[in-house]
Amino acid sequence: MKRIAILDGWRALSILLVLAGHLLPLGPARFAMNGAVAATGMALFFTLSGFLITQFLLHRPDVRAFLIRRLFRILPLAWAAMLALVVATRADATTALANVLFFSNLPPTRLLHGGEHLWSLCVEVQFYLGIALLVAACGVRGLRVLPVLCVGVTVVRILQGAVMSIYTWQRVDEILAGATLALLHARYGGRERAWPQWLPLLLLAATIASAHDATGAFGYLRPYFAAATVGASIVAAPAWMQRLFGSRPARYIAEISYALYVFHGMLSATWLGSGDKVVRYAKRPLLFAVTFAAAHLSTTRLEQPMIDLGKRLERRRAPVATG
Repeated sequence: MKRIAILDGWRALSILLVLAGHLLPLGPARFAMNGAVAATGMALFFTLSGFLITQFLLHRPDVRAFLIRRLFRILPLAWAAMLALVVATRADATTALANVLFFSNLPPTRLLHGGEHLWSLCVEVQFYLGIALLVAACGVRGLRVLPVLCVGVTVVRILQGAVMSIYTWQRVDEILAGATLALLHARYGGRERAWPQWLPLLLLAATIASAHDATGAFGYLRPYFAAATVGASIVAAPAWMQRLFGSRPARYIAEISYALYVFHGMLSATWLGSGDKVVRYAKRPLLFAVTFAAAHLSTTRLEQPMIDLGKRLERRRAPVATG
């Protein structure tokens, strides 16, 4: 499976957009840009997730290997964070169970204080289990149904008036759009195209617009704009974007992006995020510094060793009987 370098840059940009939307003042409040920027970051993050997961299963439809790798990637930090939040907030057993089993985003929602942003991990894990069951039952051919499911989820969103939601059945089309992109890339990715190099930037602007409350029903197209943005960049990115998105800083931010996402919300609920508006923003440099430091330590000391352990376990095979 060939590595696509520009995707590191999109992963880095996605987490930076989330951090900016959640932690920085992005213009006057009446323009409501914070929500749009954060939602754009999430749409790109989900698109990348769907793309990479589907690409993995297309090339290696081994459900056991897939689940081991994914769960060893997500669970250690997620469960450590959730345990800390459960203790800190003295959460009841039902709330704790809903979080550690990744269904706290479903109604009635049971999100932890300081872990409200972890709803996205619920959507991710539920998608992992769903696509694993699909491939286990139907093989790699089962992946062909993902574009249909994507459109179906969007139709449900339209019927239910859910332009923006944390419920899986009203949000997973952002992941499924990335999965659809992977199928298209596998089928047509090797063909030469003369697309304009400004196209990814135009589509990114459309994604931001579709994530803004003021655009109303335009938001139903957000998954498709996000997937088109990433897809167009694979075949038509300008040279400066390729250099920037493939740079060492971009790769580093992409590497620690998961931990950045988990820690920024948790730390925002502490003293680092407390106080009135002036005090909170005065503390932002310290909050960013602590978040990046925690993410670096988590990635190198917890996540990477667990990822390596998962790969070793996944490679093990039962001994072949002889005789």
